[in-house]
Amino acid sequence: MRRLAPAMLAALLVGGCGHPSAPPGDRREEKAPNELQVLPVKLKARDGVTVFGRYYRVAHPKALILLFHQAGSSKDEYASIAPQLNREGYSALAIDQRSGGGLYGPNETAALVPPQKGRSEDAGYSTAEPDLQAALDWGIRQKLPLVLWGSSYSAALVFDVAAQNPGKVRALLAFSPGEYMPDKHFVDRAARVLTIPVFLTSSSDPEEIAAAGAIAAAVPGGRAAHIVPVAGVHGSSTLIAVKNPKGANANWQAVLAFLKKIAP
Repeated sequence: MRRLAPAMLAALLVGGCGHPSAPPGDRREEKAPNELQVLPVKLKARDGVTVFGRYYRVAHPKALILLFHQAGSSKDEYASIAPQLNREGYSALAIDQRSGGGLYGPNETAALVPPQKGRSEDAGYSTAEPDLQAALDWGIRQKLPLVLWGSSYSAALVFDVAAQNPGKVRALLAFSPGEYMPDKHFVDRAARVLTIPVFLTSSSDPEEIAAAGAIAAAVPGGRAAHIVPVAGVHGSSTLIAVKNPKGANANWQAVLAFLKKIAP
């Protein structure tokens, strides 16, 4: 397990002269759109729940990144993140999970799934795993290299989804992962069987850093890159400049360096 600052990770992972891609917003280096399409999608989870999503498609993708949101959120958590991934040559699918809400915009899936009385919040998180699996099943049909990307509670779920689907996932990114499920060894157990590269980061909170570090240590074979941010906020929001003005660009550098290594 490697514990690296974002700038160091970028220098190590990007070949040649060692310079990472320009940060989002640097128009001098921004790539021209690769015939971008943004399309609504509907998926059917194995338990029959309809899962709503948004497909950010480029014509010749290096990989397909499956984007999963944090608690109280929706696919709109990725409204600014997915286009940046497109500019780097990756297609992306962002979904509304049944455990979510209107933090960034309406959650169409959660709106159609009645809340269950008496269920704790962490138990509710686990109900969303079929939604992630539905996205993966859809992604497999696209016949592209697949990358899982989780934010907060979904950063826990992606470990189990990857573990349950060996050979189907190229890599995994986890933003503020932790043992959020009722089973407090849920993520650790899944992490220990992974054979793919894993990227982990968090907010600047010491507890979040420690939680991500513990999970990274469980990934065998030195496959986990634990990025301790100079400035970070919870979940994938760490990449959104209005949420993390001091750290978003540096954190993007680390993410893009990792992606260029696993899906150049």
